[in-house]
Amino acid sequence: MTELRKGMIFGIAAYAIWGLFPLYWPLLKPAEAAEILAHRILWSLVAVVAILAVRRHWSWVRSLTLKQVGLLALAAVVISVNWGMYIYGVNSGHTIETSLGYFINPLISVVLGVLIFQERLRRLQWSAIALGTAAVIVLTVDYGRLPWIALTLACSFGSYGLLKKFANTPSAESLTVETTVLVLPALAFTLTLHAHGEATFGNVGAAQALLLVGGGVITAVPLMMFNASAVRLPMTTVGLLQYLAPTLQFLIGLLVQHERMPASRWIGFLLVWAALVILTFDGVRRSRLQRRSQVPALIPAPVPSLPRS
Repeated sequence: MTELRKGMIFGIAAYAIWGLFPLYWPLLKPAEAAEILAHRILWSLVAVVAILAVRRHWSWVRSLTLKQVGLLALAAVVISVNWGMYIYGVNSGHTIETSLGYFINPLISVVLGVLIFQERLRRLQWSAIALGTAAVIVLTVDYGRLPWIALTLACSFGSYGLLKKFANTPSAESLTVETTVLVLPALAFTLTLHAHGEATFGNVGAAQALLLVGGGVITAVPLMMFNASAVRLPMTTVGLLQYLAPTLQFLIGLLVQHERMPASRWIGFLLVWAALVILTFDGVRRSRLQRRSQVPALIPAPVPSLPRS
């Protein structure tokens, strides 16, 4: 099996698992979103430490700088908001809106590039941003409110990616730091629930307790798969694969959980999808142009043919 094919398999598997999350979190009821989040943090730390222990990979701890720790601590707070909002959205019957958050995340990333890195937008990128803005307006009218679940997810995940970029730490190692930062508040919250007799862990049944523990596993495993994919695939391919997860989430909300999709909501989503098509086309075209501009420097000079004897 070629490295490219391995990368595709790992990438599809990672995004498929993320896309199937809306089927998992409802299984943890009657636990509320906050309790599920706390256990996800606790068991994610256990899972990722176990993975690193198997790999015997601890030398990275000594190389961490104070700046990296600070950035990862801030990233921990941001991703906890993202995780908590996602669990709340799915378990409160807003799976389609959560998928919208990850559909518009690439648009948020473009905006962050302008705000943080002073990047200049190309014409097609401006068109995509305009369509995305129109979609938010249409969906605001449709919902009768801002699609705040989707916007919170998109902005928090976009900010998380930005912080991870600055921290420049591999995913497994960074997740270890992030969950370590969050573990004490998560543990304190869990113990408080138990003290007040409001915890579901251990009180609803063994199956539900195992599913809460499994939340850590399903957080760590696709992350490892994504890492294995990212080092084997071109970034343009990884960028296209990222739409698999919100597409599965959308289909689960529509076909499995039977959430409403009135005509006005379809219009909003179609505007978002049109924006993503434009953004993806622009990114792929730019990537090809960059590769072509590098070709002359990479092609060796032709070797003269030897005379025939």
